[in-house]
Amino acid sequence: MAGVTTREEAPTYAAPAPRRGVATRKYVTEFIGTFFLTFTVAVAALTGSVFVPLAAGATLMVMIYAGGHISGAHYNPAVTLAALVRRRIGVGDAAAYWVAQVAGGVIAAVIARAVVNPASVKTLTLSGHAEAAAAVVEVLITFALCYVVLNVATSKDQPNNGFFGLAIGFTVVAGAFAVGGISGGVFNPAVALGGAAAGLFGWATIWVYLVVQLAAGIAAGLTFLALNPGDN
Repeated sequence: MAGVTTREEAPTYAAPAPRRGVATRKYVTEFIGTFFLTFTVAVAALTGSVFVPLAAGATLMVMIYAGGHISGAHYNPAVTLAALVRRRIGVGDAAAYWVAQVAGGVIAAVIARAVVNPASVKTLTLSGHAEAAAAVVEVLITFALCYVVLNVATSKDQPNNGFFGLAIGFTVVAGAFAVGGISGGVFNPAVALGGAAAGLFGWATIWVYLVVQLAAGIAAGLTFLALNPGDN
């Protein structure tokens, strides 16, 4: 689950960093943000907390504020794909972001599983109507998340606003409370893969999450371009 911001420029008084150094900082930031987002979600879910949606949204919000000025704070392959379609990031950076995000999500989930060390894990399995329902709610809420991100964090009409993190975090909170009982409320391919690594989701149906979430990112990017033709 994640955000993209326009706050990537270094302060005017700072000496420019080497190009390779700038790229490394961005990728490490994406790893860190996705790691803590997934770790929080996995630990909360594995311990049976009823506050998983709040934990997810709050962690995403603070990590967006922490890393937005460095990487744009995507922390979500679907958001990165939306930003790519919206022409806010290049293909090379997008691919590196995806690697960092997936690595952060899976490593966080493995650590969370080891820390909690539950006697058993309730794995969400999908079939029939449950599979179709999960696909529908995941594509809808992931679209909403990516759409909100692009509008509050990349639009020329809202430069340097201070509410972008809150808007993105609360989109996740609202979505997770609304559909968490149906799909687990993931909205993020990196978190989905991490959840599978932690045993929270079945590997056999994890492709459903990945396909619909990435499709939602593409749809959000195209929708933003259609509604904001002069904003590129």
